[in-house]
Amino acid sequence: MHKILFLLILTTLLAAQNPKAFSALGDIIYNNVDKIQKLTNIKEYAPYEKKIQEYAAAVKKLKKEGFFLDEGVVKDKMHYLNRLRELSRTNDFFVRSVKRNLDLAIENENSKLFTKLANSGLIDEKRSKNKILDYYFAHSDDVNTTGIIQKYLDEDKKLQAKKERKKSLLQRKKERELEKIQRIRKKDKLEQQKLEEQLNKEVQKKKLQIREEQKKELSKTI
Repeated sequence: MHKILFLLILTTLLAAQNPKAFSALGDIIYNNVDKIQKLTNIKEYAPYEKKIQEYAAAVKKLKKEGFFLDEGVVKDKMHYLNRLRELSRTNDFFVRSVKRNLDLAIENENSKLFTKLANSGLIDEKRSKNKILDYYFAHSDDVNTTGIIQKYLDEDKKLQAKKERKKSLLQRKKERELEKIQRIRKKDKLEQQKLEEQLNKEVQKKKLQIREEQKKELSKTI
């Protein structure tokens, strides 16, 4: 009975993504462990295969402990935190290793290794974007676009489409503003013409009045 209850609790806990305790540190380790395990499929990491497998086993074991800590089944938080810190150093080692080997693959034009490391999920996608795309465009015949490269290309297409839409909107806005200015100028011109015509009429009328008055004055003197 106790064994069944234990298994039910364990199943429920494992359904959660990661333990909540010290998640700022734990999430990085737990989210990377499967990616680090897949490095064993790259021949350059063959010397690390045993270390990687031992590390993965330790991470998965600690993850269970983290879930039990969340539930109060395990109480020793400091032991859990210290183990996280130890495993974090191994995680950081492999993350740095992937970055270093990616740079070497680019330098040595090793497209096969470049592709595997670029798609390892262990690189900083934002910081590595330019150098990955630069290498891809220079070696497009040797590099498959699947994975992160295709993601970059899709992002750039969306960004370009967004820029084009924004440019189009700005152009239409300018055109509307220009049309508005032209309408205002046309209206002002018509009003100016109307005003000038009115003034001319008034001037002509005034001239006629003056002439009539002059005629009257002249007739009195004769």
